[in-house]
Amino acid sequence: MSKSAITTGLSIIDIDRIIEMAWEDRTPFDAIEAQFGLSEKNVIDLMRRKMKLSSFKMWRARVQGRRTKHSKLQVDGTNRFKCNLQRQITLNRISKR
Repeated sequence: MSKSAITTGLSIIDIDRIIEMAWEDRTPFDAIEAQFGLSEKNVIDLMRRKMKLSSFKMWRARVQGRRTKHSKLQVDGTNRFKCNLQRQITLNRISKR
């Protein structure tokens, strides 16, 4: 998928939500892929294009190797809390609050 094709079909609201989910510590890349169809590599490319360079570098340093961002690195049986303000994730789109 080319870099320009990443945002094809995504609204500004979707792109904002992807960036928000990418910044969240406990939202794995798998959740972004399930909801928006973007792989981890595509999310990284999107973040690189939509953020200032310094912000992108800070984000990459933050998520690189983080267990909570990579489902395969998470310990099995880990129970996660969810803030009552966090949106429900469906396989299609974000449900309304």
